[in-house]
Amino acid sequence: MVVQSDTQKNGGGFGGLRTLVRRKQVDSVHTKSSSSSSGHGQNQLAKSLTIPHLIAIGVGSTIGAGVYILVGTVAREHSGPALTFSFLIAGIAAALSAFCYAELASRCPSAGSAYHYSYICVGEGVAWLIGWALILEYTIGGSAVARGISPNLALLFGGPNSLPSFLARHTIPWLGVTVDPCAAILVFVVTGLLCVGIKESTFVQGIVTVANLCAMIFVIIAGGYLGFKTGWPGYKLSSGYLPFGADGMLAGASTVFFAYIGFDSVASTAEEVKNPQRDLPMGIGFALSICCTLYMLVSAIIVGLVPYYAMDPDTPVSSAFTSHGIHWAAYIITVGACTALCSTLMGSILPQPRILMAMARDGLLPSFFSDVNKSTQVPVKSTIVTGLLAGTLAFFMDVEQLSGMVSVGTLLAFTMVAISVLILRYIPPDEVPLPSSLQEAIDSVSLRYNISNSSPGDLEVENTKNDGITPEENAPLLVTKGSPNEYPLLEKASGQCNSLVNEVNRRKIAGWAIIITCIGVLILTSAASSLYLNNPLRFTLCGFGGVLLSSGLIILTLIDQDDARHSFGHTGGFICPFVPVLPIACILINVYLLINLGAATWTRVSIWLVVGILVYASYGRKNSSLRNAVYVPAAHVDEIYESSNSQP
Repeated sequence: MVVQSDTQKNGGGFGGLRTLVRRKQVDSVHTKSSSSSSGHGQNQLAKSLTIPHLIAIGVGSTIGAGVYILVGTVAREHSGPALTFSFLIAGIAAALSAFCYAELASRCPSAGSAYHYSYICVGEGVAWLIGWALILEYTIGGSAVARGISPNLALLFGGPNSLPSFLARHTIPWLGVTVDPCAAILVFVVTGLLCVGIKESTFVQGIVTVANLCAMIFVIIAGGYLGFKTGWPGYKLSSGYLPFGADGMLAGASTVFFAYIGFDSVASTAEEVKNPQRDLPMGIGFALSICCTLYMLVSAIIVGLVPYYAMDPDTPVSSAFTSHGIHWAAYIITVGACTALCSTLMGSILPQPRILMAMARDGLLPSFFSDVNKSTQVPVKSTIVTGLLAGTLAFFMDVEQLSGMVSVGTLLAFTMVAISVLILRYIPPDEVPLPSSLQEAIDSVSLRYNISNSSPGDLEVENTKNDGITPEENAPLLVTKGSPNEYPLLEKASGQCNSLVNEVNRRKIAGWAIIITCIGVLILTSAASSLYLNNPLRFTLCGFGGVLLSSGLIILTLIDQDDARHSFGHTGGFICPFVPVLPIACILINVYLLINLGAATWTRVSIWLVVGILVYASYGRKNSSLRNAVYVPAAHVDEIYESSNSQP
């Protein structure tokens, strides 16, 4: 058995780059018990969530006020009466990501969501960028939602300028800034509620979500009655059911896809779920199913009540009822919009403290963010920082122009989660980082295996001396002469060498197939979206990308998945179906949507990511919890922990 410290593993001229691909261990009973014994047990969150709580979080975070606006905009510009099918197609596309999230959440049930999965399956560098992008997403998303609540509240008071003066928006002339006290107050109220406890805040979110669902059910029932009474005039058009053709319906699906963003908030609470292997997949699945069903029913009703070209793009739902003489319905719909925004605000602020906490646990952020309150068992400090930041932005800034940046974080996370599923199935991590405090147990087990597989004369103990590495960072590296691999993790008896070489080749082929697939997706989607290119070049690039994508898919379909996938992480949970087709389709859809977000959005996001790279280079890389880790074969982790526990 070969054991390497992280400094040895990342040594040489490329040591700095190799730190970007170091991966952490899946949290297990051993790691939790080790954390408790070392005095970090207070950093565990309360396990108090069940399926109903998760459904409330998922539905509340997903169904925002956007559905009350998207119906009119998308129907007028893209889908027409086929809007219902646009929502269905978008729901199926979102379900692909949900399947990937469900498997990873049940296998790796710890706080951090996509950041956590990327760190385990891909590496530290990518995980940092995903976490950094999610911080941007939830901060701007929460601020944007809060800014959208005050106009809807004003409508309940009688008009756009009907709010009390201490809540109404005011413009500061010498600064040219419009402040929104109502938005800031709501953010601070939600922040205080989240600090009370996860079960209490989820209960309140459930009540608010139910109020929103009641408004949507009213739209469905009352609108259905009106439709049958008037004969569904919106469907009796000479232009037919697809006035913009199939392309318009698909364009509408790509727009309404963003109405499904939010179910990933369920995965961020994985550490607080009582039975994550069962409850997390069911919570994600039920939440997404409820959202898709409601979206389709509401869109079918509204499009049937009013011809698509006559819809009000700003208030399509309430105007549909007004056109049939039911003016009072606008108040119910406005209440639904307000409750939807409040629930979405809670869903936007809830995940970020847990991501900050996860990153701080891994040493990538200061330990301040990893503190968990002993009485409420929530990351209160991280929650307060998140609330202060989001509240300040909501008070001073009109973040609507930055709302596209929210989609970047989500789509990057969706893409990386799908890639993580492919890695988990075909090339799961076969070496695990353990704390240097277990060095004695590691050496004992390592020596035992080397003695059993080699004669005494065949063993050598080396201390690899690396430039810039202190003596205490060097750990013994046990190697065997005549090793068949450059960096063997576990040497087997001579009779098993052929199978070992075959397994190494299979992993290399699978790894390259995943890389080729991702490159093909990037080329294909970029070329398909680059309308400014001349057609011959564009079609050539699309063909080349399609060949790479198809080649990777065929190779992954033909080769066997890794047997270690059965024991990776926590077993007994949800298994994503149709691998590799489903994750690759998920990657294709999300990358296409990412590329089409626009140059302005990517310019803003690039600035944020560059700042993140500088923060990681100056702090995260140097303080990572893996900097002194010792990497051992995954097959021997349990044995090492048992050996450690048996030592006096």
